[in-house]
Amino acid sequence: MMNDPLPAFPRPRQIAFSGNGWYLAPMKKALAVLAIVVFLTASSYAADVTGTWEAKVEVGGQTGSPNFVLKQNGEELTGTYSGALGEAPVTGTVRGSDVTIDFEVSSYKIHYAGKRDSDGKKMEGTVDFGGVASGTFTATKKETQENK
Repeated sequence: MMNDPLPAFPRPRQIAFSGNGWYLAPMKKALAVLAIVVFLTASSYAADVTGTWEAKVEVGGQTGSPNFVLKQNGEELTGTYSGALGEAPVTGTVRGSDVTIDFEVSSYKIHYAGKRDSDGKKMEGTVDFGGVASGTFTATKKETQENK
């Protein structure tokens, strides 16, 4: 009995290369899919820009303090602008940390492009006033009871 060979157990397939690409064992594939879903879910909820934003704009030595009330739905951004140019509805996008805000006042197309910080409480970037003037902006999300 001592000379009996050890029983042969099949070796589990883990990762192998086949002609069609990589093969992952079913459990590892499920874990990989779960990790991707968790990552995408976390990044989409990471820092929603919905809320009231108080901005400081500097253009050629002139400064302004407009406010934006924004609503984020996925990558789509809608809301209102109010400031020295009056009031206007805004549209825009949020892609990762990149934020754009667009609106039209007195036939001028205003375009804000910036980046938000990781906790979603500050944005910085550039603003273009219909090709007539350009400058920079910094915006801070106004504290509410919900986001304190």
